Amino acid sequence: MAAITAAMVGELRAKTDAPMMECKKALVEADGDLERAEEILRVKLGGKASKAASRITAEGVVASVVVGGVGALIEVNCETDFVTKNDDFIAFANACVKLVAEHNPADVAALAALPLDGSTVETVRAALIGRIGENMSIRRFQRFDTADKLTSYLHGTRIGVMVEFSASDEQVGKDVAMHIAAMKPVSLSADQVPAELIEKERSVASLKAAESGKPADIVTKMVEGSVQKFLKEVSLLNQTFVKNDKQTVEQMLKSVDASIKSFTMYVVGEGIEKKQDDFAAEVAAQVAAAKQA
Repeated sequence: MAAITAAMVGELRAKTDAPMMECKKALVEADGDLERAEEILRVKLGGKASKAASRITAEGVVASVVVGGVGALIEVNCETDFVTKNDDFIAFANACVKLVAEHNPADVAALAALPLDGSTVETVRAALIGRIGENMSIRRFQRFDTADKLTSYLHGTRIGVMVEFSASDEQVGKDVAMHIAAMKPVSLSADQVPAELIEKERSVASLKAAESGKPADIVTKMVEGSVQKFLKEVSLLNQTFVKNDKQTVEQMLKSVDASIKSFTMYVVGEGIEKKQDDFAAEVAAQVAAAKQA
């Protein structure tokens, strides 16, 4: 059996907000597998174990630009929240997103090679690191080029959304963009939800249903019901519209003869593990080094 360390328990607690002892029990049951332990907690504790799913784990900003039917969304990361308020860092992110819209680079490496301020994006980035004293990187971007309409919404600088839509009223696109930022759908429709997310949800639902002690045919229906509920909750068109809880987003769009073609949402640091500094260990190391000197 794998040894369960305090660090492992702490990491699981940070991800789930579950009690320390429950985290330890889950890790023991999962033989140290963190992902499996997280699923066990979801079965035992329900929604509490997924509270931290959208917790920001890295710093940076999201920037956007829309000019006619061309637009772009970009995430640029740094180490601390302090730098996200630095004017030069913000200007760099805004310059990069404009280059994405104008030049349509194939990837981050191609963007880094584009000209900027008499040199290149990469040279400017390196100089900025030297001046500010903190690492930073261009993480990802998405470019749109459409005959339809585009709108973007930034919730501060930490959440950014761009929506490609068709509607006579521009406000429809803005309302949907704000809805996306609030409700964080993973896809436009239920049939576009990634298979790995569905299978993970099915696995958790199966474990929950099995604990009910009900007959197999009832368990099967319970699992399928849970999966269908999950699909409605994470697909944009099936979500309850934030400005009118009597309608889904799809119903709202039909009522105004509008449609959503696609969208992209970036949450700063999503999926990135933020470095946790062990200050006690650092102080102890410094004391030990001083004694040896």
